[in-house]
Amino acid sequence: MKNLLRKTLPAAAALMLASHLPAALAEPIPELVQKDGRYALMVDDAPYLILGAQTNNSSNYPAVLPKVWPAVEKMQANTLVIPVAWEQVEPSEGKFDFSFVDILLKQARERDKRLVLLWFATWKNNAPHYAPEWVKLDNQRFPRVITADGKTLNSLSPLFQRTLDADKRAFVAFMQHLKKIDRQRTVIMVQVENEVGTYGSARDFSATAEKAFQQPVPQQLLTDLGRKDSGSWSDVFGKDADETFHAWHIARYVNEIAAAGKAVYPLPMYVNVALRNPYHPGKAGQYSSGGATDNMIPVWKSAAPDIDLIAPDIYFRDHKTATRVMELYSRSDNPLYIAEIGNDQPYARYFFDTLGHGGLGFTPFGMDYTDYSNYPLGAKKVDDEISHFTELYSLFGPMAREWARISFEHPVWGVSEPVDTEGSDKKLWNAEGGDSDAGEKNPADYTQNIDLGDWNAEVTYGRPAFWIHPPKGNNPSSGGAVIAELDKNEYLVTGLRARVIFSPSHKLEGRQFVIDRVEEGHFDGGKWIFERVWNGDQTDWGLNFSSNPHVLKIKLATYKTE
Repeated sequence: MKNLLRKTLPAAAALMLASHLPAALAEPIPELVQKDGRYALMVDDAPYLILGAQTNNSSNYPAVLPKVWPAVEKMQANTLVIPVAWEQVEPSEGKFDFSFVDILLKQARERDKRLVLLWFATWKNNAPHYAPEWVKLDNQRFPRVITADGKTLNSLSPLFQRTLDADKRAFVAFMQHLKKIDRQRTVIMVQVENEVGTYGSARDFSATAEKAFQQPVPQQLLTDLGRKDSGSWSDVFGKDADETFHAWHIARYVNEIAAAGKAVYPLPMYVNVALRNPYHPGKAGQYSSGGATDNMIPVWKSAAPDIDLIAPDIYFRDHKTATRVMELYSRSDNPLYIAEIGNDQPYARYFFDTLGHGGLGFTPFGMDYTDYSNYPLGAKKVDDEISHFTELYSLFGPMAREWARISFEHPVWGVSEPVDTEGSDKKLWNAEGGDSDAGEKNPADYTQNIDLGDWNAEVTYGRPAFWIHPPKGNNPSSGGAVIAELDKNEYLVTGLRARVIFSPSHKLEGRQFVIDRVEEGHFDGGKWIFERVWNGDQTDWGLNFSSNPHVLKIKLATYKTE
């Protein structure tokens, strides 16, 4: 109905009618949609790209917000990602205080920013630190995880209904309040809990948990995993039984909270993940056992159907590991959203890989001026690093909506500079494009080839724009490029500190390849605005992207030679 109104009524009449409609009809609720294997986060009935900034954990109070917004503005982020803690909204059982939420939404609207809210409750990085005092100090009513040798851990067990019911009541009250006050749909997603799981034990070994562990594995999980066997958790999963059991029960717990919240106000909801290293995972309990780590994604998909997506928190600086994580979490049943990533320079380039996977957004962590640093996971001082993200957001901010639409409707690719460098003392290339003083480099290490179907795109790094010298990389490694197919033989291309060269992907018989046209321009209200044609020196050496923003539309062609 609302789409029909917008298309057929004059603007003034539609506005007048909308003001008399219920809130749910006047402003569309954000939703996650899928089409042809691609995903979009729909905000205001159009795909939305999250250019995010996440605060530090304890920045969720009105007195701290003046130290948050300047960092968000400097980054040119369009979305603030910030916690709402159970302890602050229900300090006394049954008595709710949403004053911070009210102030936060008001200030976000004043700055034309969207919000993603993080529900810190039963679990925040394994522990109940953000649960109210009446929860975290009552271990009889709200029991912790017990290890195999009888030790009590500071991680609430997912096996106790009283804990779930208390968390769920608070979350439902929170969602009811959001529905009431947010007719503008300032809040576009909600994260349920934070980095759930348990360190120090693969699962809960309490008497209650042991009884459940001896029961048959739920048929739903067996069916979803394609398992033909049945029996107890040990019978079915063997050495992985403890972790699988814990993941199932945590996921069911989180799903019940999400389902109850959605029944009140159906915003998209997701979980974030404290990752295990995909190449050196260790044992469950050494990493956050029971969370949606890469080996447990199928279990979570079965147990938590009301969770719309599973989002990785990336604190691996190296290219090989960071990009492997993206591959693991970009699935046909799971869109990629980087819920957290480190906030210093090496992480910034992974923005290009995120977009190449059709990612919904990218959110560096710890982006405020509260004088806190999570170094060595992130920057020693955040103000020194914001510029690395600002240049990305300033490039994509003007076309964020258009990119989100293109990514939803067309194939996209993205890569980042694959060689990891540390420190400015490793000078790989001087300003004039002369030889490096850091030793010989293998050009293949700085070369990536993207298969576009009929065409190939070669992306290289560390080359002077007007020269044929082989690539030797940037210092520090910071380049990247993205490509979107707009139509047959037509592509949108942009990047930073990278050269992109297009060529046919197969041998041409009696034909010759040519770049038909390269336009530089920008998007305005969804429309491409032409600025100039690149040709001659600007195309003879490939398409060279510097540290300044350039957005290109390129048309490729062949012509007969015989």
